[in-house]
Amino acid sequence: MKLKVYFNNEQDIVPVDGGMRSLIRSAVLETLKSENFSMDCEVSVTFTDNAGIQILNREYRGKDAPTDVLSFPMFDFTTEEIPTGETLVPLGDIVLSLERAREQAAEYGHSFRREAAFLTVHSTLHLLGYDHEISTAADADMQRRQRTVLQKMHIGREQDKHTESEREE
Repeated sequence: MKLKVYFNNEQDIVPVDGGMRSLIRSAVLETLKSENFSMDCEVSVTFTDNAGIQILNREYRGKDAPTDVLSFPMFDFTTEEIPTGETLVPLGDIVLSLERAREQAAEYGHSFRREAAFLTVHSTLHLLGYDHEISTAADADMQRRQRTVLQKMHIGREQDKHTESEREE
């Protein structure tokens, strides 16, 4: 599988370097591998701050508050087939508030690196059609998938103070 990740940095609160881009790319790639997604694909990742993500959260979800990550899938895997003629299948867009990720890392008692990876895995699963908000079982399934990917990346829970289900959406 070939993966192309496009990065756009629209914030200046948290520095974005090659290590951050590599971490995010690895989280997307490991999620796709874990889900046996084998098509060549592309994902867009935008780094923003709390103010930027609040605007998007209000516009697209009707929630006038900052959040940590938003996912904008290109396909509804439950009703659509992925086009096979594409050179790279566009899976969708991830918008990550690095400011909120840093706040949550401190709040949950783990590293910023772990939080950024977790949010990327979470968002990539949304791009693949998973939705933890539809039921308790779907939430548990998504949490299991997230843990699996983070373990494969050798990023543990690092003594998290909260479970993933306690995160604000």
